[in-house]
Amino acid sequence: MAPNQQGNPTTMRVPVAGWWVLVMVLSSWSDAGAAQRFVDMTYPFDETTQVWPANPPFHRESTARGGMPTEKWYATGQVALSEHAGTHMDAPVHFAEGQAGIDGIPVDRLVGPAVVIDVRAAVKDDRDYRVSLSDIHRWESAPKTIPAGAIVMLLTGWGAYWTDRQRYFGSATPELPTTLHFPGFSQEVAEFLVSERRISGIGIDTASIDYGPSQDFVVHRIVNGAGLYGLENVARLDEVPASGATVMALPMKIAGGTGAPVRIIAILP
Repeated sequence: MAPNQQGNPTTMRVPVAGWWVLVMVLSSWSDAGAAQRFVDMTYPFDETTQVWPANPPFHRESTARGGMPTEKWYATGQVALSEHAGTHMDAPVHFAEGQAGIDGIPVDRLVGPAVVIDVRAAVKDDRDYRVSLSDIHRWESAPKTIPAGAIVMLLTGWGAYWTDRQRYFGSATPELPTTLHFPGFSQEVAEFLVSERRISGIGIDTASIDYGPSQDFVVHRIVNGAGLYGLENVARLDEVPASGATVMALPMKIAGGTGAPVRIIAILP
């Protein structure tokens, strides 16, 4: 929202797709007596926070004083972290030169219908499983199609390993990116979603939208190259239904950031 020449705020224009999202979110509070359930899909930042190999760990220092009759309580703290630590959003510029930084992603794309593709059964047999077009078509065979503005999430069950770094990265040497093993999106699905469906972004409950062994990060390049974002290390995805929920993914607004910590909330139907 920008001021006009008289210094008054101008009216914010919401894209057509954004109106649908706005109506869905506001309808969640339309009946004060209706029981609404929210799922916080964000891991807390602490000593267990997972970061990509070679990235610095999350660090926090706290300061507190007072709490006595002679001095009132006061607390503060300082944090240091990678833009790609913990539950975070990859901005389009992460793998696509000239695309938007985290602060340039349109706000209406940060809220949308959740599409959850459950591949846990396949992952049990193949820890490097990549979601296929068959998985996508199976979700759409209800019959329904992935709606415009959707945030497409891949449920692999990998969140069960969050506090075990070796299991989460699928390697006895998780500091070496060439040794990692975990499931992810495939090139064919990434190309399908950006060209055949009007999605806002994708997400996954692993450390990367690309599968562990990837060295070219082709899914990142396709998704970011289309001006879309990726959500990684998504928590509690198993508590969100395959369809019907609305997701809000609000990242820290870092000017020019390649990514940022993100608070993800699902509003269940």
